[in-house]
Amino acid sequence: MTNKSITLTNEDGLHARAAALFVREANKFSSEISLEAHEEKVNGKSIIGIMSLGAFKGEKVTIYADGSDEKEAVDTLYKLIGNEFAKI
Repeated sequence: MTNKSITLTNEDGLHARAAALFVREANKFSSEISLEAHEEKVNGKSIIGIMSLGAFKGEKVTIYADGSDEKEAVDTLYKLIGNEFAKI
């Protein structure tokens, strides 16, 4: 299992658009992906799960991946969040 933590810097945090972009990228990988905030971990391939975290600007999230492409998945999703959900 691979994981990385990052602080959300985009204005709206994990709002609908950001959650949709995260899920779209996460679904490109075969690994199981989870996202954690506020000590709650959800399926990283579920838009409802991600939005339910209620994570806002300035809050820390942790990306977890487990599978054959876990490192690439975590690195890609970390970069997506770090780029404030701009196209990668």
